[in-house]
Amino acid sequence: MPEREIYLLSPRALSPETIAVAFAKTSRAPESFREIASELSDEKSAQFHEKWVVGYGHASVAEHAVLHLAFENISRVAIETIESSRLASYTEKSTRYQKWGPDDFTIPPELNEHPLRDAFIQTVRLLFSTYAESLDPVKNLILSKSPRRENESDEAYDRRIRSQYVDRCRFILPAAANANVGMTANARIIEMVIRKMLSHSLAEVRQIGETVKEVSKAETPTLVKYADATEYLVETMKEFAGRKSNVESQASDWCNLIDHDLEGENKILAAAIYRFDEMAYADALAYVKALNQTERENLAESLLGKLGKYDVPLRELEYSTYTFDLVMDQGAFAEFKRHRMMTQTPQRLTTRLGYSIPLLVTEAGFGSKYEAAMEAAAKMYEKLHAFNPDVAQYIVPNGFNRRVLAQFNLREAFAFCQLRTAANAHFSIRRVAQKMYAELARVHPLLTKYMKLREETWQQVEENYFTKV
Repeated sequence: MPEREIYLLSPRALSPETIAVAFAKTSRAPESFREIASELSDEKSAQFHEKWVVGYGHASVAEHAVLHLAFENISRVAIETIESSRLASYTEKSTRYQKWGPDDFTIPPELNEHPLRDAFIQTVRLLFSTYAESLDPVKNLILSKSPRRENESDEAYDRRIRSQYVDRCRFILPAAANANVGMTANARIIEMVIRKMLSHSLAEVRQIGETVKEVSKAETPTLVKYADATEYLVETMKEFAGRKSNVESQASDWCNLIDHDLEGENKILAAAIYRFDEMAYADALAYVKALNQTERENLAESLLGKLGKYDVPLRELEYSTYTFDLVMDQGAFAEFKRHRMMTQTPQRLTTRLGYSIPLLVTEAGFGSKYEAAMEAAAKMYEKLHAFNPDVAQYIVPNGFNRRVLAQFNLREAFAFCQLRTAANAHFSIRRVAQKMYAELARVHPLLTKYMKLREETWQQVEENYFTKV
């Protein structure tokens, strides 16, 4: 019998495109991966991709070529496009732990030689100076509330304190603030990202797309060279952006469960039975519906009762979905958007939905300056909006609210609610996660009771962390 082997095809020895070809050829070639790779060159690999990936559309081959892209000094507006692809990995400079300097922002190219450019810069500098000015008052308040622990080093104490006062002050930073982000993705995803960026309405994002294309061609010259703007994306976004519905929005709950599967719990339990039995799904569902409450509870216990803190529930929890219409501050959305297993539709950044005020900012005696900066941003937003609603996003601070539509299944709900209600999660996202959990528990109490959440309610988060939401 052949001996089992597991080994790496290392990118230190082979180019990403060559690795992709080596894996692709195994479907038709009996040789080992090492043997296939030894016969390849960059030129032969390029010819293979030209024929099969480009010519015949076998795009899945490109998924074996993996790239690591480093983005530096990119606005947070642009980062949202970069991070919008579901099947990629990202690590971003954190506003919770790092401080921003006075020049760490992007001026949108659309404002070059525009009358609003100087006013934009002046308002951004006001926001940054207010941010810098807020750090010490809030820090001193934190110091008075959180004394050094016994044997705690200077470094450890500074790190613990910083995560608290920088947390609050970041609400002032605008979306023009720069950040760095590392992205790991396969060439198929990179190509899609390039097309998306080159089709974007913002010049900064299109410029980044051009650079990403050139940088990626150095490693995967064949797989991304045909990536270009997509007429469908450009024209569709333009058409919808130009539509005016003239519908006046009605006040609604900031966390609104607008749709859920009424039979969701039964469907999940039936799917679990289906997986381990030999009946048709319709029969499994009929069986579950015929159970009494105690029997259904016992079945739920069998499915979820042994879940540990870090365990992932069985995939059968994906058979029930939920749709939320949410309003949250931009700082919370920065955490929310990381849950890419959801389907998320955020609206543009705006100042028209009001802003949050962290309680410690008020207690530190900085509330009036904070509000003055936020109001200045709102006035500048309206001027920019009249010129270009997309460009107006750059001036919006993290503390302002935005709308987002989100749909996800119960398995993702477990991941989101448990992670974002933890003690180390930012209080803005804890508020959102606790409220969403309350809505999920209201409609599907049988299964949601197995979520392991911190003992805290969304009302307590509001009371303990916010002056105004």
